[in-house]
Amino acid sequence: MAYMHGIRIQENPTSVPTPVRNEASVPVVFGTAPVNLAANPENAANRLFLCNTFAEAREALGYSEDYASYTLCQAMDAFFKIFGVGPVVFCNVLDPAVHRTEYTETLPVICGQAIAEQCGILRKELVIRHEDSVLEDGKDYTVSFNDNGYAVITVLADGVSAVTISGSRIDPSMVTPENVMGSYDAATGAETGTELVRRVYPEFSLTPSLLLAPGWSHDPKVGLALAEKCTDVNGMFKCECILDIDTEKAKKYTEVADVKIESGYASEHTICVWPMVKYAGKAMAFSAVYASMACYTDYNNDNVPNLSPSNRAIRVSAAVLKGGTEVTLDINQANELNGAGIVTALNMNGFKAWGNNTAAYPDTKDPKDRWISCRRFFSWWGNSFITTYMEKVDNPANYRLIESIVDSENVRGNSLVSMGKCAGIRMVYSREDNPIGNVINGRIVFRQYLAPYTPAEDILNVLEFDPAMIEAALGGEG
Repeated sequence: MAYMHGIRIQENPTSVPTPVRNEASVPVVFGTAPVNLAANPENAANRLFLCNTFAEAREALGYSEDYASYTLCQAMDAFFKIFGVGPVVFCNVLDPAVHRTEYTETLPVICGQAIAEQCGILRKELVIRHEDSVLEDGKDYTVSFNDNGYAVITVLADGVSAVTISGSRIDPSMVTPENVMGSYDAATGAETGTELVRRVYPEFSLTPSLLLAPGWSHDPKVGLALAEKCTDVNGMFKCECILDIDTEKAKKYTEVADVKIESGYASEHTICVWPMVKYAGKAMAFSAVYASMACYTDYNNDNVPNLSPSNRAIRVSAAVLKGGTEVTLDINQANELNGAGIVTALNMNGFKAWGNNTAAYPDTKDPKDRWISCRRFFSWWGNSFITTYMEKVDNPANYRLIESIVDSENVRGNSLVSMGKCAGIRMVYSREDNPIGNVINGRIVFRQYLAPYTPAEDILNVLEFDPAMIEAALGGEG
């Protein structure tokens, strides 16, 4: 080490703040990532990665600002940079063994370095030649990747003015909606894409809360696959999905409802959003920002998802179509979308999410399934009941078991009522629901009544002119 004497400075790159931890449950995001930049590219496809920070996500999956090619990266930015909230489960479906093309190019060596002109190069398969000689890695050259994802070859050997590099690179254009939907191979037991939702709880002991596939869910095949996964996760749990409405099909707000219907998005577990949004000069799927905002709202609410995500800041600069055309809605237009079961982005001294209805509205008026906040509360409470009392399964079906569950649930419910999270929660056990035959066969039934608050969506103040006030003010003494 050199001998230091004097005064110096050192600049470090700007770090992403440590995210706050949302403990209600976990969002699960499907898409593509630049896995050639990951720590282990060969083992980064169709696996679940639980990431608490941006650094963890980047190491596991790589990172690029090319949102169109690498759709998971917009979710990384939304969760870890825009709202600073985690953890998040990511699933990359870009398989470097399948989604790849052959690659070769000849590059000049300038100031000892050659910089590739194509992204996605797979480091382990790279072969570098100078004229007819194959250069030796670590002896004649080293390879790194710059912030833009391009390979930088630092030439250590003397007299090298140009190099030819060849090998393979990942090709995100080869990924299809079917890859995101995924499949189950009965012969091998291998699962891909959205089929991996079932592994979230066994692997991480966390229940999924929101499923999304930014950059893909506008395709009905992907959107419906996500919606189907929401209702029976592991045969026990429920969750919601956030689906984007295709902004190439719906370029005007008057076209959005028809596209929603054509796409088949009608589940009470589905939240439809339109259009796209712009962050840091780049267009990204609204679903990524909406999901991160909802998780951040839960965190600031004691990790209880009873608050509506509507009328909350989404920290973007514009609402846009895919091509970048800005969308400017007024409240009447936004309300028309809300009436069709669609959440939108409305600029009211800053952009906010606007809409309380699930995709089941207007066909469904049941408050449990219509209101996003109520639907999320029911899913969350049901999931938490399962995880809390799973350990009591197979215990003796006696009065002590029944009393402990009823008392514990009523205490838990009363605590939320005292915090103002809901109007009431009550559990009962009745003989009518539990005939002796069922009890002998090992089946016990409880009834639980939940009353999360519905959103104050329409507030009306009736103004009326009162002449008596004028008379009192100007009439003087009689």
